[in-house]
Amino acid sequence: MNCYEHTLIIKQDTSEKQQEDVVKKYEDIISKNSGKLIKTEKWGSIIFSNPLKKNKKGFYVHFKFESSGDVIKKLEDLERIDNQLLRFLTVK
Repeated sequence: MNCYEHTLIIKQDTSEKQQEDVVKKYEDIISKNSGKLIKTEKWGSIIFSNPLKKNKKGFYVHFKFESSGDVIKKLEDLERIDNQLLRFLTVK
């Protein structure tokens, strides 16, 4: 199992409840696919220096977890089609 760090940027116009739902959704994906979630950090709303997809700020969430490479593929495939996310990044 490899150790990964994964960061999401959620759109600024989502409510706190929706943000919690997004975080829970991706934590469940990691856990259900034999990943071990080490830590979830909510960095909060951060203002961008340049607009990103017409958004001036976004809510950052950072995950640290251990898993196989298959989990990363599933995670990123779902994130590509999620309309509530602006960006995501995974680092091994």
